[in-house]
Amino acid sequence: MDATELQKENERLRKLLGQQSERFQFQSQQLRLQSQQHEQERQQHAAEIEQFTKSLNEKQQQIDQLQHRIKLLLQKVRGSRQERIDPDQLMLFSLEELEALAAELEKYPGNEPLIEVEPSGKGKRRRGRRGKLPADLPREVIRHELNEEERACPCCGESRIEIGVESSEQLEVIPMQFKVIQNDRVKYACRRCQNHGTSGHVTIAGKPPQPIDKGLPAAGLCAYTVLSKFGDHQPLYRFEDISSRCGYTIRRSTQCDWQASMADLAMAFVARMKHLLLQSQVIHTDDTSIKLLEGRGVAQTAKFWPYVGDADHPYVVFDFTRTRERDGPVAFLKGFEGYLQADAYSGYDRIYAGDQVKEVACWVHARRYWHQALDNDARRANQALSYVAQLSQIEKQLRKSFPATDLQGHRDFAAVAAARQEHSVPVLNRFKSWLDTETQDKRILPKSPIRAVFTYTLNQWDALCRYTEEGYLSYNNNLAERTVKIAAIGRKNYLFVASPQGGCRAAIHYSLVSSAKANGVEPFAWLKDVFTRLPYHRHGEALAQVAEGEPVTSEELDYLLPDIWLAANPDHRWTIDEIRRTEREAKDV
Repeated sequence: MDATELQKENERLRKLLGQQSERFQFQSQQLRLQSQQHEQERQQHAAEIEQFTKSLNEKQQQIDQLQHRIKLLLQKVRGSRQERIDPDQLMLFSLEELEALAAELEKYPGNEPLIEVEPSGKGKRRRGRRGKLPADLPREVIRHELNEEERACPCCGESRIEIGVESSEQLEVIPMQFKVIQNDRVKYACRRCQNHGTSGHVTIAGKPPQPIDKGLPAAGLCAYTVLSKFGDHQPLYRFEDISSRCGYTIRRSTQCDWQASMADLAMAFVARMKHLLLQSQVIHTDDTSIKLLEGRGVAQTAKFWPYVGDADHPYVVFDFTRTRERDGPVAFLKGFEGYLQADAYSGYDRIYAGDQVKEVACWVHARRYWHQALDNDARRANQALSYVAQLSQIEKQLRKSFPATDLQGHRDFAAVAAARQEHSVPVLNRFKSWLDTETQDKRILPKSPIRAVFTYTLNQWDALCRYTEEGYLSYNNNLAERTVKIAAIGRKNYLFVASPQGGCRAAIHYSLVSSAKANGVEPFAWLKDVFTRLPYHRHGEALAQVAEGEPVTSEELDYLLPDIWLAANPDHRWTIDEIRRTEREAKDV
């Protein structure tokens, strides 16, 4: 092969190599494009997977939240049950720690240990009625005798003689009875003057002032109708039925007029209780809703607010507002300085803004939220409930070590405060440390029930711990919650109030009935005396102060205050309420 051929072959090979190189470059470029496309698809798939995973997590979180809400709604429908603490929760604490806490309080008087390491068995229920029937009840003796034929001796036929009596007692009831009080006002005249042709200077005996001027009901019937609706929760139509069975029908419209008159009569007296209540060191409050009719067929949600005073001012005053806005509590508590124990309603924040009122939160509310979170995070919820259980046991022991000395709840407040500082504060410090540690765990989802209860407890922490500052402060707000039930139960029976004025009058009656119960006074006897004596003060200083919109500083009505009245009338002490208090305190914290 000569040089020319070699040159041609070289060019051919070079050309072929160029073609191969171009082909390889094109294939390489295609591969790079395909690789980029595959990477884009992979990234897109990864983003879609991440989005789907995030969406699934959000959906699962929503499902958990909805299941939690459904559970709470079912509890409301079925009725609340006691928030029992699992005994295993106490095992989260060492036996030495529990025994140490129990030993610390052994130096205080009291028979029950701080924490029972082993649960005690329930006592057997006694059969039969408790004790004999009271001796002061009227008695009717019915003798059951044999006739002459039955007395004959089966052996000899001789008539058997009486050798004794076997007695047993039954309890009978006499339904409500009406009676008519006829007021005869005696007229007098001077006979001598009449004989001399003059008028004789006729005069007539005065009639005592009545609860309703020229009205039909006496004080006892006024008290009975008020107590029937606002103490026994009977709608007016039911009392209409009851009165009809007893021989005289009292229509519901008539009862409504009577109760309105009684509320107006007692307005100054309740205003006096409010003035004294605002002098308390601590006030407990809560609220409950009631339907308010305005216009034809239009209803809005109004509120009843009970305010409960301290042991030195043991009165309950209800307030009625058309809404739950903060203006209601702000207006009622104007001028109050002290502690306010309530729920975490944001409407109270304006009251707490200054230095005059300090917030005290309720551990029962906090415990309830932790209990509701058990299904979401049982480990953390049980741990928190165990701390709350320790605080609860300490309060239970302190109630036994320093019991109340009277119906108003006085006890050795200084000793209670000192014991809380010594025993409750260390538990609270450990609880707070645990909360701070656990709340940093990012595995707790932001909108989960367990995160919500962590947030609630930490936000309320200062208020939750404030009860340890003074012995007269309470671990919980059960006092107000029990008080507000009287209006909540009534609402289920009479459903609504027909006007704002009617709501205000209902609040006056609830104040009277609740104050009587709070002081262990039999409400009917007290209300009857109150409605008998208040008419004498229609033109008194107290009513004048109310008319001027001023606080009732007059002391003219103080002898009717339930605690003072009971001291003067000890026979009207309401013992059933004391029995219930004892039973409640045995299990309630």
